[in-house]
Amino acid sequence: MKTKVAIIGAGPSGLLLGQLLHKHGIDNIILEARSPDYVLGRIRAGVLEQGMVDLLRACGAGERMDREGHVHEGFALSFNGRKERIDLKKLSGGKTVMVYGQTEVTRDLMEAREAAGAVTVYEAANVQPHDFDGGRPYLTFTKNGEEMRLDCEYIAGCDGFHGVSRKSAPVDQLKCFERVYPFGWLGVLSRTRPVDHELIYANHERGFALCSMRNDMLSRYYVQCPLDDKVEDWSDERFWNELKARLPEDVAARLVTGPSIEKSIAPLRSFVCEPMQFGRMFLVGDAAHIVPPTGAKGLNLAASDVDMLYKVLVRRYETGDEGVLAQYSQKALRRIWKAERFSWWMTSLLHKFGDDAFTQRMQLADLDYFTSSEAGLKTIAENYVGLPYEQVE
Repeated sequence: MKTKVAIIGAGPSGLLLGQLLHKHGIDNIILEARSPDYVLGRIRAGVLEQGMVDLLRACGAGERMDREGHVHEGFALSFNGRKERIDLKKLSGGKTVMVYGQTEVTRDLMEAREAAGAVTVYEAANVQPHDFDGGRPYLTFTKNGEEMRLDCEYIAGCDGFHGVSRKSAPVDQLKCFERVYPFGWLGVLSRTRPVDHELIYANHERGFALCSMRNDMLSRYYVQCPLDDKVEDWSDERFWNELKARLPEDVAARLVTGPSIEKSIAPLRSFVCEPMQFGRMFLVGDAAHIVPPTGAKGLNLAASDVDMLYKVLVRRYETGDEGVLAQYSQKALRRIWKAERFSWWMTSLLHKFGDDAFTQRMQLADLDYFTSSEAGLKTIAENYVGLPYEQVE
């Protein structure tokens, strides 16, 4: 097998990159270790920045999103008995976010790729990149028990935090930065009407809570919990009671509860590796960085990586100038660290860190300041809708 760009991973970032490259006539093949059903079974992010929304439209995968997604013009911060709305559209010069589940994004990209006739090899086992530090990179993998080889000109590692791409990078060239948070998020999905038409982020003395949704009759709720808690420790009744306790009284009073259809506990971490390019291999999305979900940046940050990588690859194939590829890591990391900062700040602002009364007072003072100041409100809004994408020079 042979292609120009070999993409490892058929999650949203790999599929989005593949579709954008295909639209520009750049041949690519995606290798995915799992089955399509497994990939679609991942229940994750649901808030899309304006930039990602625009990318999905540009690659021909935005029609159902525009039809079924929910445009949100704001969200609320709840603290100290108050609920303050952040008017994203007004404060960011007209930008909004789209509530549309990652599963649906993935499904739309899969269908767009299939319609385009582009190749995705699912259940490709033991994928391994080779010779990416030279001029003839290739991937080896096993399919149906047969050893296969995919020759290419570039490799895009879109295979997540635990994938093979970053693990294949030279250890002496890789520098990693990490912060692991001392709590997790217990998330529940229920076929109930959302408690509000916009997201609510709550700071409470009992811990953080988030009210989110997937659609008009599918709600997603979270509460901060200890890392050593087990899902089995949390009955539906216990979860709903704890969520109500952390919300303003008027919000809790209208909360519609019901049986959970999915329940899980996720740890929180901040992680960045530098650089994101090793010869002819590029790291994309979770393969290079992780953010706590508080700022709704994980999937969106992967999309901004994709935007930068596809642009430099298009420029390289249009002009023949390989030097343009050196812009990828530097410019992607510039935006990544800003998003890391916002996610870290939101996490630090809204979660309970032990019983330190001074820290709790500082959180409330911060929340009061930022929601009482026009400059503070704009800072939150412009980060939440997404900072501008970096441009190729």
